[in-house]
Amino acid sequence: MVDTLSLAQARRIALAAQGFADPLPTGTPDRRLLRRVLGRTGLLQIDSVNVVQRAHYVPVYSRLGAYPTELLDRLAYERPRELFEYWAHEASLVPVGLQPALRWRMEDGAAWGSMVRLARDKPQVIKSVLDEVRDKGPVTAAQIEGDVARRTGNWGWNWSETKIAIEWLFYRGEVTVVRRNGSFARVYDLPERVLPPAVLDAPTPPREEAHRELIRVAARAMGVAVETDLRDYFRVPVADAKQAIADLVEAGGLVPVAVEGWKQPAYLHPEARIPRRVSAAALLSPFDPLIWERARVARLFEFGYRIEIYTPAAKRIFGYYVLPFLLGDRLVARLDLKADRKAGVLRIPAAWIEPVPARLHKGAATPDEVVDALVVELARFAGWLGLSAVAPPDSGDLADRLGKALVSAAGVR
Repeated sequence: MVDTLSLAQARRIALAAQGFADPLPTGTPDRRLLRRVLGRTGLLQIDSVNVVQRAHYVPVYSRLGAYPTELLDRLAYERPRELFEYWAHEASLVPVGLQPALRWRMEDGAAWGSMVRLARDKPQVIKSVLDEVRDKGPVTAAQIEGDVARRTGNWGWNWSETKIAIEWLFYRGEVTVVRRNGSFARVYDLPERVLPPAVLDAPTPPREEAHRELIRVAARAMGVAVETDLRDYFRVPVADAKQAIADLVEAGGLVPVAVEGWKQPAYLHPEARIPRRVSAAALLSPFDPLIWERARVARLFEFGYRIEIYTPAAKRIFGYYVLPFLLGDRLVARLDLKADRKAGVLRIPAAWIEPVPARLHKGAATPDEVVDALVVELARFAGWLGLSAVAPPDSGDLADRLGKALVSAAGVR
């Protein structure tokens, strides 16, 4: 029975659980390999920012290398549908088999205030929008907005009542997403016209059982985690998560462990493995399940990370859309990237190397090793994005060294 783990062991467990210890495929990844990734991660977060690539596509790339993104689209938006969109971590693609375990959230309806207020104060609007989807679906919110005025004067989502209503219905599970259109807007329809009958006919589990299932999936996806990690994965309420963890510990579904340097008790999934080494080399989306919980990133990798999209440009430290670079079992660099599709170039507004603590110098990758690995990875990443070249970095403490290496690489300008 393992009751104490070193930080290095915990890091390798976490990486293996997320699929980074699996060998990269030698040919073009297929649906079977994509399912393996989804089995590791449990879900994929969706985000609309497209400065490099849509967020849900990149985690699969990070684990499989260059793969056809239409493979993921087919699983999510074609029959037989294996994924569906819902609020799981944030907006996410989730295996359809987990839909029953998320019905408690649909029933609670604990959505944003504007949705709750509209449902309470104007139920006729909710009913009207649902009738529109029933009669006209598949349909976008814009297609049924009619003459409803859009709110103005506030930064952010200035939604019409129709948009608020359809998002409330989506949160409640009364409509679901058929696909995304060319502008990445959701296209809605009734669940019975989208989801597999076996999923819709599955019994709704008791709330406690559903929470245990979500915590179980989260634990398998993380390998080893503290309570805050486990509940954050599917955003399970605090008290419910704590009870689910206690139940799983009692049943042997989680093993309490202590991890070197961690102040909180940790829990190990009983099927977690500890590889002797991890040989990954991958750029990570800011929305990758491995790193989306920033406190966990700091605990596992001693890597301070935040996304600066919403930070004013003058106050950004590392850049607008920064991807950490995983090499071996450590995060060794971070690159602000931008896909210049018109020019066919992957641009690097900034590149930074991660300082290595003195106690970790032995065995750590040297700057030259980091640069060599980055040159290979950037070329692969650019090729997957359909870009023909990688431009030298504009700034950052790794810019000069990486820029010279990129310039000397064949086919790079």
